Amino acid sequence: MSEKRKRAYERGHRAEWWAAAALLLKGFRIVARRFKTPVGEIDLIMRRGQLVVFVEVKARHDDRTALDAISRSSQQRIENAAQWWLSQQADAAQLSWRFDVVAIVPRRWPRHFENVW
Repeated sequence: MSEKRKRAYERGHRAEWWAAAALLLKGFRIVARRFKTPVGEIDLIMRRGQLVVFVEVKARHDDRTALDAISRSSQQRIENAAQWWLSQQADAAQLSWRFDVVAIVPRRWPRHFENVW
């Protein structure tokens, strides 16, 4: 692994840790981190009661860049992975769910954007 790729990987882990911490303080619990399926990956799956949130974490220099970094094809892969996860849940019919983004910006608390797509 190149040094640049290694730094990006480590930065991603730190960003996901901060995002999870922020969501835990909002009353969510962690269901899964870096959930991999044959059809895609989800950074965080969080739950509060019957609400499941599929979270994409983006570490960028500002909120707008973080939100713009999620292409339609990325959204589709996350949606497919979410459908795969939901298909494995016994209580899926009782769950409501959405797709959120947590932007990690230097020297700021993580910003949680709900129901982004």
